[in-house]
Amino acid sequence: MARTLSAPAAPAPESGCSGALSLPRPVPRVRGLLAGGLVAGPLFLGAGVAQGLSRDGFDFTRNAISQLALGGPGWIQVVSFLLTGASVLAGAVGMHRVLGGGPGGTWGPRLVGVFGASFLVAAVFRADAGAGFPVGAPDAARLSAHGAVHMVAGMVGYLAFCAASVVLARAFTARGQRGRAVASRIVPVGVLAGFAGSSASVLAFTAGAGLGLVWLTALTAMTARTAMAARPAAVGEGGERVAGR
Repeated sequence: MARTLSAPAAPAPESGCSGALSLPRPVPRVRGLLAGGLVAGPLFLGAGVAQGLSRDGFDFTRNAISQLALGGPGWIQVVSFLLTGASVLAGAVGMHRVLGGGPGGTWGPRLVGVFGASFLVAAVFRADAGAGFPVGAPDAARLSAHGAVHMVAGMVGYLAFCAASVVLARAFTARGQRGRAVASRIVPVGVLAGFAGSSASVLAFTAGAGLGLVWLTALTAMTARTAMAARPAAVGEGGERVAGR
């Protein structure tokens, strides 16, 4: 009697095998999150410079960008704080998705998240008037409760970011990227030096804060390149990579 031969059923794709490579959706999501970290610095600095050049009485040699949140048009700077904080937080989540599970991949993004949260606090608790801004304000500023919270938030945020940069240097070292690792340890020194010089010059403070935001953009860009280099592996929701065999 003739026997009927049937083709063997195709095995179901194993978890962690090549079947996962057909699911590229998490990667665009990560790109969108990292875009937040990329735009945060240019957004904040661009808005600050534009306002500083157009607001009456504002002087970059005497006034901090935070003071732009005061006065009638101050809502623009408040929105800048909010958008920057939200963008940094999104970038921190993206960093964790890419680096999570590896050296520096847990605390680095968390500390960047603290940096982002500090901008949200700064938006709610505004800086004090002083140094002639807004127009009519006395030269000597009196520290208020909301002004103190604003200052503490900025200090904690930037300290967290400097720590994040040092922590993320471990990720670069693990990948053999020595130049990036060295820069991640040196840039925080420049940021803190600017803050230390703020008692002598507001410009030193602005330069230190600006350097931190520029370095955030650089760190996020390097993380995005890491995400691209990880393909065809897919970046999972929890930061783990699902690689093909």
